[in-house]
Amino acid sequence: MTRRTTVLVARLDNAGDVLLAGPAVRAVAAGARRVVLLTGPNGGQAARLLPGVDEVLEWHAPWIDPDPRPLTRAHTEELISLVEAAAPGQALILTSFHQSSLPLALLLRLAGVPWIAAISEDYPGSLLDVRHLVDETEDVPEAERMLGLARAAGFVLPRGDDGALAVRRPLPDVERFTGPPGYVVVHPGASAPARAWPAELHARAVRDLVLAGVRVVVTGGPDEQALTAGVAGAYGQDLGGVTTFAELAAVLDGAAAVVVGNTGPAHLAAAVGTPVVSLFAPVVPAARWAPYRVPVTLLGDQEAACRGSRARVCPVPGHPCLSSVPVEEVVGTVLGLVGPLSGAPLDGRAGVREGAR
Repeated sequence: MTRRTTVLVARLDNAGDVLLAGPAVRAVAAGARRVVLLTGPNGGQAARLLPGVDEVLEWHAPWIDPDPRPLTRAHTEELISLVEAAAPGQALILTSFHQSSLPLALLLRLAGVPWIAAISEDYPGSLLDVRHLVDETEDVPEAERMLGLARAAGFVLPRGDDGALAVRRPLPDVERFTGPPGYVVVHPGASAPARAWPAELHARAVRDLVLAGVRVVVTGGPDEQALTAGVAGAYGQDLGGVTTFAELAAVLDGAAAVVVGNTGPAHLAAAVGTPVVSLFAPVVPAARWAPYRVPVTLLGDQEAACRGSRARVCPVPGHPCLSSVPVEEVVGTVLGLVGPLSGAPLDGRAGVREGAR
């Protein structure tokens, strides 16, 4: 069942997850009158960058968020009121393989949504109109898994849409932060400690890249400013806490390559088409979660003991899956992708300054 109506699409977790939902959202937008995207508070900025989205709703889902708040009647009534105001005729609930779609389906039914589609291993009773079954033993890329639900619900990508990740354009002008395009971005932070390459190794990589003639921009959120300052040191341009999410997309868009772990900016780099050197901890499968449809070099021991654990803090002493990746391998991989780029200073604080060699 599809018709030209308002469709609510839900992806209730983080920015990277929302970006991976982009192809499914565009498929829905091609067959809907209007698309409302419901996301968690950490996904709202990414949602506003997705083509095809007309309105963004944010709500904290206690069964999804890693730091859940209590589920109260007032909190559920907040969601019901948001959905009632949007008045969708249909809803698609996008989830990962380890998440249940049924708590949200129940609340959407209470909000009066007449038709709901989702992937559900569990019997949904009257909660779903389309129960899409997926063979979870196959590690299907997350973007394709969500697009599969859209197809099952009757929504397909329009002609000419290749199904890659994408963002709304034009993006902001960020040359005041970065200088001209052609630099390398190093993003040392991660949404979970288990997914982070050690900060001291990041700092050495920045230094070695700059000394090899590459301009390096270091990015991070407002809560990562101490990390980005230490990683940038005297060599890189520190943009920790400086950019909006849209500006971060533009910074990544101007990069020749991005060095990043398994975290949201990896998917943002994919959404702007920038090659990724991925320091990927195998706590989740790379086949599902590696940067999608861009050139990517995967670094890190994908057969490590933490494989598939979904751990947020590494369960193995010394974090060997990533800490064993040598700086020389990262630097060599980047140089193999981009070659020496201009090492000229970005401003008075960055680049290879006199005496730094």
